[in-house]
Amino acid sequence: MAKNYFSKIFGNSPFTAMQGHMTIVEQCVSQLPVFFSAVLKQDHNKAKEVYKEIGKLENKADSLKKKLRLHMPKSLFMPVARRDLLELLLVQDKAANQAKDISGLIVGRKMVFPESLGKLLPDYVKRCVEACKQAKKVINELDELVETGFAGREVKFVASIINELDSIESDTDKIQIKMRAALMKIEKDLPPVDVMFYYKVIEGIGEVADISQRIGSRVELLLAK
Repeated sequence: MAKNYFSKIFGNSPFTAMQGHMTIVEQCVSQLPVFFSAVLKQDHNKAKEVYKEIGKLENKADSLKKKLRLHMPKSLFMPVARRDLLELLLVQDKAANQAKDISGLIVGRKMVFPESLGKLLPDYVKRCVEACKQAKKVINELDELVETGFAGREVKFVASIINELDSIESDTDKIQIKMRAALMKIEKDLPPVDVMFYYKVIEGIGEVADISQRIGSRVELLLAK
């Protein structure tokens, strides 16, 4: 019964559903550049509008995650354990949660960023979003990996995508260091509470890239099994 119900909702393959979930997650995270563009222009109405869209996409991803967890067959008859897939699903979902948390914090406090931070933010956000897009590329190869029995050229191809993901995440770390240094130079001139939240946002944006890298790492573990 559970298997039939799963097929009815998600199709014949749990990997198709995983890819569908990751697509929604990536759409959610991809709203961040538009959101921060509005924030830096101090267009609070536009920022709030984009935040609502992020919230809708996060809710959609969360709803699909719950359905997947409830109805994924206990026996997949595939070279991937059900537990491994569910753990990967949870990591994917965290990226959408993070996008919602960051934007919600900024909207709630109507944050205005100092010019020195504002100059670095667009590239930082863009690179973090690129990490999520790269993670989506990894997930999109899951069904191909299964078809090839997790062997051959496909494994090498996926490994190359994961290597690029690691490189992107490394870039975000470097930009984050620059942002922290820029904030440190001016923090004595700012209200301490604002400084605390600026650091929180900087870290939170970087967490999107970190989560994306963890998606790649989870798939890498599947390749090793």
